[in-house]
Amino acid sequence: MAKVDTSSSRPYHIIIFGASGFTGQFVVEEVARIVSEGPNGTLKWAVAGRSRQKLDKVLEQAAGALGKPELRTAVEVIVADVGEPDSLAAMCKQAVIVLNCVGPYRFWGEPVVKACVENSAHCIDICGEPQFLESMQLNYNSQAADKGVYIVGACGFDSIPADMGVLYTREQFKGTLTAVESFLTASTGPEGGSINDGTWKSAIYGFADSGELRSLRKKFGHKPLPVVGSKIKRRSALFYSNEVQQYAVPFMGADPSVVKRSQRFLLEEHQETPVQYGAYAGVGGVANIVKMLFAGMMFWFLVKFDFGRNLLIKFPEFFSFGFFSKDGPTRKQMEGSSFQFAFYGEGYTDGQDPSQGRPNAKIRTLVQGPEAGYVATPIAMVQAAITILNEPTALPKKGGVYTPGAAFARTTLVERLNKHGIQFSVI
Repeated sequence: MAKVDTSSSRPYHIIIFGASGFTGQFVVEEVARIVSEGPNGTLKWAVAGRSRQKLDKVLEQAAGALGKPELRTAVEVIVADVGEPDSLAAMCKQAVIVLNCVGPYRFWGEPVVKACVENSAHCIDICGEPQFLESMQLNYNSQAADKGVYIVGACGFDSIPADMGVLYTREQFKGTLTAVESFLTASTGPEGGSINDGTWKSAIYGFADSGELRSLRKKFGHKPLPVVGSKIKRRSALFYSNEVQQYAVPFMGADPSVVKRSQRFLLEEHQETPVQYGAYAGVGGVANIVKMLFAGMMFWFLVKFDFGRNLLIKFPEFFSFGFFSKDGPTRKQMEGSSFQFAFYGEGYTDGQDPSQGRPNAKIRTLVQGPEAGYVATPIAMVQAAITILNEPTALPKKGGVYTPGAAFARTTLVERLNKHGIQFSVI
């Protein structure tokens, strides 16, 4: 069982590391909103990062945005730097859970995981980089298990809606669910929308090192997951989706790999039938396709070379047609944006043998919520932490490096998210 109690030497339930970063500032605000949801109705928390001045500024900003002037003085500021292991160790010794908001994780994530494991702090991140997530499982799972530490990656928009959405769909299905396809769509208000270029940088380095991910996966020595029922058909690289009434492409983020890891864990630990998964994203009409194809060709060419990657990083707005920017979205843009995941599942009703014939039942579920990157992501991350603090007996029996689905399959995380605006429903 996870240790979640504070003490005189470990005074904070949560420390937000990277609190002055673009995403970190919104995680700070979300934690400040939900302090009454901590153990016994209280939450002890602090912020951490390289610059005390910037951290003070973030608390000042949060105090103004939330109308909570006490944040200026009541929240402890801890100076810690990924380049200084002693400072990370000192930070981790004070926390029950570290919320790590410092990316790209492929460059800055491992020192935090290492410090958390060595100093018995649980760790939650919002990484969408499969290579980092899977390398942490390979390199730290056994150490985390020995220490009773829970390292849970991808606890933001990548990949809680997808991973918990698949589990929710299975729970709601009356029988044996064997396959799910998800279709992501996003909408913006009159102000438009954008994504901070931190995500853009992660994508650039992820695609550049895709060969390393393949070699990493071989080290696990996993056998292919068994296919139950009809094998899911892979869709083409661009197709018109009747499900979302627009053109769609395969989803390029971490969701497919995270869901697959969760399904493997649930098969191996709980003998649950693995669900096949296909992930797609709606891209709109013909005009958007032209933009996407042009941007995609430039991206695929430039990402292969150092000079190309430097150009992509220097001019994110130009190469992404304004989709990514160094400034990120404004608060007005965030208020007008939302996302929707539609899940289409199939399987066999109770009493039907999945090895005989085609699936005979279908289900459709929906996960929808506010702006994905900086509203939904902080909600998901913070509720993951609150779930660990309040439901330690519902977590896997031993520590380790987990996906959200593996860590939270037996918890009330979905119900908690429902109360905070990330809605799970059957249609």
